[in-house]
Amino acid sequence: MGAENMETGNEYGADQIQILEGLEAVRKRPGMYIGSTSARGLHHLVYEIVDNAVDEALAGYCKNIYVSINENNSITVEDDGRGIPVDINHKAGKSALEVVYTVLHAGGKFGGGGYKVSGGLHGVGASVVNALSKNLCVEVYKEGKVYFQSYKIGKPDEDVKIIGNCEKEKHGTKVTFLPDDTIFEETIYDYDTLKQRLRETAFLTKGLRITLTDKRENPERTHEFHYAGGIKEFVTYLNKSKEALYQNVIYCEGSKDNVYVEVAMQHNDSYNELTLSFVNNIITPEGGTHLAGFRNALTKTFNAYARANKLLKDTEPALSGDDIREGLTAVISVKIEEPQFEGQTKQKLGNSEARGAVDSIVSEQLTYFLEQNPTVAKTICEKSMLAQRAREAARKARDLTRRKTALEGMALPGKLADCSDKDPKNCEIFIVEGDSAGGSAKTARSRATQAILPLRGKILNVEKARLDKIYGNAEIKAMITAFGTGIHDDFDITKLRYDKIIIMTDADVDGAHISTLMLTFLYRFMPELIRQGHVYLATPPLYKIEKNKNVWYAYSDEELNKLLEEEVGRDGNNKIQRYKGLGEMDAEQLWETTMDPERRILKRVMIDEENASEIDITFTTLMGDKVEPRREFIEENAKYVQNLDV
Repeated sequence: MGAENMETGNEYGADQIQILEGLEAVRKRPGMYIGSTSARGLHHLVYEIVDNAVDEALAGYCKNIYVSINENNSITVEDDGRGIPVDINHKAGKSALEVVYTVLHAGGKFGGGGYKVSGGLHGVGASVVNALSKNLCVEVYKEGKVYFQSYKIGKPDEDVKIIGNCEKEKHGTKVTFLPDDTIFEETIYDYDTLKQRLRETAFLTKGLRITLTDKRENPERTHEFHYAGGIKEFVTYLNKSKEALYQNVIYCEGSKDNVYVEVAMQHNDSYNELTLSFVNNIITPEGGTHLAGFRNALTKTFNAYARANKLLKDTEPALSGDDIREGLTAVISVKIEEPQFEGQTKQKLGNSEARGAVDSIVSEQLTYFLEQNPTVAKTICEKSMLAQRAREAARKARDLTRRKTALEGMALPGKLADCSDKDPKNCEIFIVEGDSAGGSAKTARSRATQAILPLRGKILNVEKARLDKIYGNAEIKAMITAFGTGIHDDFDITKLRYDKIIIMTDADVDGAHISTLMLTFLYRFMPELIRQGHVYLATPPLYKIEKNKNVWYAYSDEELNKLLEEEVGRDGNNKIQRYKGLGEMDAEQLWETTMDPERRILKRVMIDEENASEIDITFTTLMGDKVEPRREFIEENAKYVQNLDV
């Protein structure tokens, strides 16, 4: 992990904790500090406290972090770091522990010499968590003593006091907090959400052991994350559902201009790139200078190698970055003293020195690796050259469709029943599987604002196809043309012809498979449509209940039972129909239940940028070639599945 590069030799005592400002604003505008008061913000509280412990690990003082979800949905985080300073901070005139937990922007992260590099972005962690918790208590173990302070809604109950003795060797901090249910929309923690984030944190902090336990379950659920190989093991984990093209993960590490750089990468047999970039253990979904440096080094180094070793003739065009990165899984992790973030969401690194540091370290070490491993180098170059040819074929196919389009005006697919309103804001398109459901949908729709595109058969699984194949697929071409945005490098959201893209499939296994194929295509080639909230899943009802000429619809088994209990009554006059598919509904029923904006249920598809690695793994597991990971995934998730027709 290079913790030795991070150590400061400086003191970490009470006066290294600097005070910047007061706490009231946090409860007024929690979203400013933790992003939101939804489930995401709730889980963010845990990350803030864990990040403080990780900072101790980065500084070389902490080896273990224990996180527990307690029975009442409170959280306990314990570490074996140095323990928060408890002596008096002279500027504040009170214990440094109290300052850390009650003053905003107070911590060892603001140049007081406490930390060289820290994982938290703002140093607001502990006090914000305290302000948004009903109650919180901290125990600090230092020099054989246990120090304690408790708080309610951010205010201390009493001064820091010694409540007992501990072994002389024991050191660290233990925090327990209960989120305030008047602030958060929900206060129930999701084990899997925490598991994913903590696993990622352990990968990024080589050697650190993080244990997560759920005490709400009997028996308790627990996972331990400990990766001696750090991000090398992260790449292996990300590639687990894919076939790696060579055995060893390529690894580059070093420091330059005060930037500590780690890069791990390995190509697989898929056609998609997955590159995750991190700064001080925080994911940067929009990349930034460290990612730019990595990409530049990669393109430059592979082209130089391919030319020097006559794999690429002088007359042939250079390989593009996209060609070289086809099927690449990479993790870039930089540690930097004062990160500057750009972009509206602060998810993009701006420090110029990071670009140079990553570029130079990767160029030098990758060149050396390729010279030492000519077979691997050749494998990667050959895959890149195949990608280059496919890209060229795809470009020709694209140009051809563009030329046609220019000549014929917007040549929309023949099977598209378009809407008459031309303002995209008012329009929506239903992607319907099969002609019979398509026919009902065309009859049922509101012609002014609802377009229908029926697709025949299962669309191409893009997880297993190159660009040229994708451009040659009739069903995918129909969607691309209908949406109007283009895909991949040509994508332009301003040309989107419909505000809502609604996937409408049967509520059975086949329907779920088709939805997944569609989402895989959108996620890989038009992710911006999902990011900007344009993609929805229609929810057709599962049951129709008739009694004495009255009709009810139920969208789940629970809803059916509730209707029978509370409204319809359970007796012999009930006629209950279980819908197998959209084709069983006449146009009127389809309109009432699934298409009428006043009555339908739509589910918006979202991408959680912080979980990019898990989304990628899920798509590859479900749609890739390897059977074993898919079986494991299905077994692990079977208990969450409802209404599955086998």
